Amino acid sequence: MSTTTTGTTTAPLGSLAQRVLRSRTMAALTQPHGVDRYLELVNPMWAAHEVRARIADVHREVDVPGHPPVATLTLEPTSTWQGHRAGQHVQLGVEVDGARRTTRVFTVSSPDSRPGDRFTVTMRANPDGVVSRYLTGRAAIGSTVHLSQAQGDFVLPDRVPEHVVMISGGSGITPVMSMLRSLQRRTHRGRVTFIHYAQSPEHQIYAAELADVAASGHGIDLHLLHPELGDPALSPAWLERLVPGYREVPTWACGPAPLIEAVHGAYDGSEALHVEYFKPPRTGGGEAGGEITFARSGRTAPNTGESLLVQAEALGLRPESGCRMGICFTCVSRKDEGTVRHVVSGDESSLPDEEIRVCVSAPVGDCTVDL
Repeated sequence: MSTTTTGTTTAPLGSLAQRVLRSRTMAALTQPHGVDRYLELVNPMWAAHEVRARIADVHREVDVPGHPPVATLTLEPTSTWQGHRAGQHVQLGVEVDGARRTTRVFTVSSPDSRPGDRFTVTMRANPDGVVSRYLTGRAAIGSTVHLSQAQGDFVLPDRVPEHVVMISGGSGITPVMSMLRSLQRRTHRGRVTFIHYAQSPEHQIYAAELADVAASGHGIDLHLLHPELGDPALSPAWLERLVPGYREVPTWACGPAPLIEAVHGAYDGSEALHVEYFKPPRTGGGEAGGEITFARSGRTAPNTGESLLVQAEALGLRPESGCRMGICFTCVSRKDEGTVRHVVSGDESSLPDEEIRVCVSAPVGDCTVDL
């Protein structure tokens, strides 16, 4: 982690100080590093432009032996934080053991926030990851992390419909839980049908809070399912029994690719459905044919059909990346020529000199990318 705030004040800079620090004069004086680099040396919670946050609490949500833990971090941001809408995500960066900063994307799990408000992120420790394993297992309270402003359009409308359906699986519960918490705080008087799939009751995230919701949540129809219960396939017949006319009811769904594909099938093109993949589907290898060329590095290899990011890493390249789900735009690169397929939507594009997200773009035949 970059810095700790133990023993330092976290009081925000005053409005006059902010105006001075954001001025062109100060920008010129602090080149090439910028004013925030110097402010961070004095106090990591002072910032003129960047967003950082102090870890105020780490709460273990799920800890099943033999399985990656799930934890919720409470973050106290700098005054530069502009707030978020329920369902949005942030890019969160840490510097572990002196290595360069690594950034990943996590969904905000708390209700809508305002500028400067504390907020929470909930994450599962990815066994192959750096950021999530560090934050769930080693992060010290008082340490600081680097943030982006909240991003994403997987959000509720300003005017919430009378009845909404929320469907999630595994860690995909975080954005819809943020929505549910926001609706409860707003004292939404309509109806919410909340369907969540967990691996088992022991793997259920927010179990205690959801038990309270089931007992006292006004207008909330809660269905917590695992393989021994309910209908894992989300069949139209099952959904119709649960929510008559469900294809016309505004629905927000988030989870792993198999769940979202089942939801798409059940809703059959309904415009009422809004989805976000917790993880994009893997693109099988071997059928795509052709060669992939990474022009800047001069590397060429047979096209396996995997995403361009996966194929680049297989060749030992280390392109910038963040979420690996196509939502943070950290991995945008130029495709010089060839055709790519979006691994989530299936859309193909053959435009030359096109900006693409390599984490969710799989080459179809020969393809050249500026990496």
